[in-house]
Amino acid sequence: MKCYPLKSVQSSDMLNAPTIVVSIDKLQAADWQKQGRRRRSPTRAIVYCEMDSGICYIKPEYLVTETDGSSAAANTENSENNKRKREDAEDVKDGGKKKWDKKERKRGQNKNRPVFKDERYSHLCHSLIDGTGGEPCSLANCRYVHDLDAYLAAKGEDLGLECYVYTNKGYCARGVSCRFAKAHTNEQGRNVKREDYDENAPPTTCNGVSSELQVRLRKHDYDFSRSKELIKMAEQLRDARKLKEQQEKEKNQSEGTVSSTPGEEEPSDTTEILDAEQLTDSKNEPTGIGCVIDESAIGRDADQKPAVDFREKLVLSPLTTLGNLPFRRICKEFGADITCGEMACAQPLLKGMGQEWALTKRHQSEDIFGVQLCGNNPNMINQAAQVIYETAQLDFIDLNIGCPIDLIYQQGGGSALMRRTNILELTVRSCAALSNRLPFTVKMRTGIYADKSVAHELLPLVEEWGASAVTLHGRSREQRYTKHANWAYIEECAAKAKRMPVIGNGDILSYEDYIERRTLAPHVSSVMIGRGALIKPWIFQEIKEKHSWSPSSGQRYEMLQKFCNYGLEHWGSDTKGVETTRRFLLEWQSFLYRYIPEALQTAPPQKINARPQKYRGRDEMETLMSSGNAADWVKLSESLLGRVPEGFTFVPKHKANAF
Repeated sequence: MKCYPLKSVQSSDMLNAPTIVVSIDKLQAADWQKQGRRRRSPTRAIVYCEMDSGICYIKPEYLVTETDGSSAAANTENSENNKRKREDAEDVKDGGKKKWDKKERKRGQNKNRPVFKDERYSHLCHSLIDGTGGEPCSLANCRYVHDLDAYLAAKGEDLGLECYVYTNKGYCARGVSCRFAKAHTNEQGRNVKREDYDENAPPTTCNGVSSELQVRLRKHDYDFSRSKELIKMAEQLRDARKLKEQQEKEKNQSEGTVSSTPGEEEPSDTTEILDAEQLTDSKNEPTGIGCVIDESAIGRDADQKPAVDFREKLVLSPLTTLGNLPFRRICKEFGADITCGEMACAQPLLKGMGQEWALTKRHQSEDIFGVQLCGNNPNMINQAAQVIYETAQLDFIDLNIGCPIDLIYQQGGGSALMRRTNILELTVRSCAALSNRLPFTVKMRTGIYADKSVAHELLPLVEEWGASAVTLHGRSREQRYTKHANWAYIEECAAKAKRMPVIGNGDILSYEDYIERRTLAPHVSSVMIGRGALIKPWIFQEIKEKHSWSPSSGQRYEMLQKFCNYGLEHWGSDTKGVETTRRFLLEWQSFLYRYIPEALQTAPPQKINARPQKYRGRDEMETLMSSGNAADWVKLSESLLGRVPEGFTFVPKHKANAF
């Protein structure tokens, strides 16, 4: 930050700079006197500042000096992130390379971080879940605990007097293993049901994999004939397009012309008609697998009401690890219009892995919900799309071709599909033809490399292949989350779409950011928010109410309590569920700490990549919430979920949480 005294300002541009009142100590005064300036008797002066765009400036009364004892808690730079940087530097040091070699530094995820795992043998047998007096365990080699007294002694004290699940539903399925069991157990230690409990009430969460479906997938007994048919059709369309392009190229070369003559366009029309007839005939064939198929011969390009209207919506981005169901519920309450599950890989889905299928779960509050798929093989992706469409409740399927994670990219998935256009064409054509009532969307980046954008070429092709909408993140894979999102390029790409909605994504953290981006990119239909929602989940409310909102530390703490309640309902209120909720709470807190209340800023609103000065909050809780130290996050979680297990440590999974 460059500061100029009022009398030294000569440029008219500097008069428009932000004005900050700062204190002038003796050292500053002496420095000014050396430069021939007089220090007047007041110890405060008005200066005009040329502010660094990468720094979020804090009001002087909230700044923390290096010698202040509270600076350790108020330091907003993640100490764990600095530790990781030092470790990465030591790794490359042995190879004879310079310290802090950015090319050699690991990026994306902290793969060697310690993760707490609950031992399976410490779980209570289901026959004792409601206490003694039930049906005995029928398994001869059951691996779970059958000594109820020993289990209860090792479980520890209850975390509270009220069980959120029991209060809202009238019955807690975790029974005596619940960490709030006293709220729903009688004098004999039996788990009880409230009188108003309705056993026939529909579940609040749907999707996931059933035991029957899991067996069929693992035995390769699921009928994917429809998927194979769609892939075959897509290959024919792709080959016909390539043949036509080759013929036109050869004809142009033989005639020595660059552009085609009117007579050359007749085969193109004929080919398109034949392709449309093949697509219609393919859809009219009976399949016998229970797939709902629109048999209309009009085609996808006809004017009809879309199954999902992606225009003028606020979309929550699919967020790996952090975009879990409890977090999406929080965002829905703040006004998000469309939500999407975490990225699910096609291959584990087809293997029936419960952990991957859990990413498709949907809460009843998510009125417009989609599942995002990732893969490197069109056959696998299409089969995964088919089985999800036929067994899950969802409104659209999204294909991720922008994931920058090294493991995904090296296997040919994620952003690698942006350079594998033949594979991408087969995938989009086949999945888009699965059903006219199931929109198939694509999420992409500007390209692989920062200096070579290709989205403007891909986006019209994806629309031609049948995508219902495209989300464009204004960064390349190489940039990941550094620099600024290029909204001028997003507008350039959106202008190339004929009828397909284009959703812009990147660097929106406030209502002012939203207005600025929508003004810069008028052809963008909607906006998707990712990191901005992690830092400020109420950003959706700000945009809809058209003004900023600065919640107090107490209101933010209530939001965390609500997340914990939703997590205990979703993952369980036993010890395993509590620790799972804690882990996801800490992952979220690794982004939440970056929020800076507007009352503390000199020039709000906060920018998403602006690093703040060291500061303290207006109260102790606000200071704790602003800490970048993982130990303080654990302390915050203990106030909500009780003490952590012995030996517990936490390191954020994603390095994108850092500035």
